[in-house]
Amino acid sequence: MPNRNGFTEADVPAQSGKCLIVTGANTGIGFEASRVLAARGARVLLACRDRAKAEAAMARIRQASPQADLAFLPLDQADLASVRAAAELAAREPRIDALVNNAGVMVPPLTRTKQGFELQFGVNHLGCFALTALLLPKLAETEGRVVVTSSIAHRGAALDWEDLNAEKGYDRFRRYGASKLANALFVFELDRRLRASGSPVTAVGCHPGIAKTDLGRHLGALHILLSLMRLFLNSTAMGAWPTLQAATGRVTPGGYYGPTGIRELRGVSGEASLAAQARDPGLARRLWDVSVAMTGIDPGLPAAE
Repeated sequence: MPNRNGFTEADVPAQSGKCLIVTGANTGIGFEASRVLAARGARVLLACRDRAKAEAAMARIRQASPQADLAFLPLDQADLASVRAAAELAAREPRIDALVNNAGVMVPPLTRTKQGFELQFGVNHLGCFALTALLLPKLAETEGRVVVTSSIAHRGAALDWEDLNAEKGYDRFRRYGASKLANALFVFELDRRLRASGSPVTAVGCHPGIAKTDLGRHLGALHILLSLMRLFLNSTAMGAWPTLQAATGRVTPGGYYGPTGIRELRGVSGEASLAAQARDPGLARRLWDVSVAMTGIDPGLPAAE
């Protein structure tokens, strides 16, 4: 039964006839969201780097939903050429109702994308920005949604505008927070521009609280501590509830959704809080312009006044 105090997977409406893309869908929150969407009748494109892992995830989903309509969409957000190819392939679908930007990396050693960007900013933001920009025309056909996953780590974060590419220094935790602030700023600016242009596409943000997923594999001892605390945090399935609400529930354009329990760490999904800097129009516009310049991909949406 639906939870009247907030949104859970029980609240996901029927998705028959719809098609959704979920990035990073072979594990963690992306997998759980894909599982629920497929069970509700959606066609789900699992956008992943590794075909074998995607096929294993699809096999797991079909164990519970034998009639699930699933397909593998090759996508490596650390390579803009792969992002372009994925968008072109996805655009051949009869329809796309939502793009769920879930894929991300968290606090790895200093690594660079195919184009030489710092990995966390490159994958978590620039890859998300590029894929979204390329699929906006397709999403407009169905009055679709763009879902962008941020994190509570965006609070207190700041973008190092003079060193976005980590050429002068690298603190992996600060860089992760900055990438998640970029996600939040992107939703804010994308929503403003979509509405200013009269686009039928809706942009929505979400965060999972703290959930046990493979994303924390670079955390070392802290990952072990979080595993020991799992009874007090979100399960992976619970962590997917805000994603599912943002993708399928009744939402406010430009809204932000996450767990409603103490400090938004766990619990049923509902409206979540954004730090003040995540709604700074000057920062958001600057990030947009920088993202266009770095990716070479322009969504073609004029700035909102």
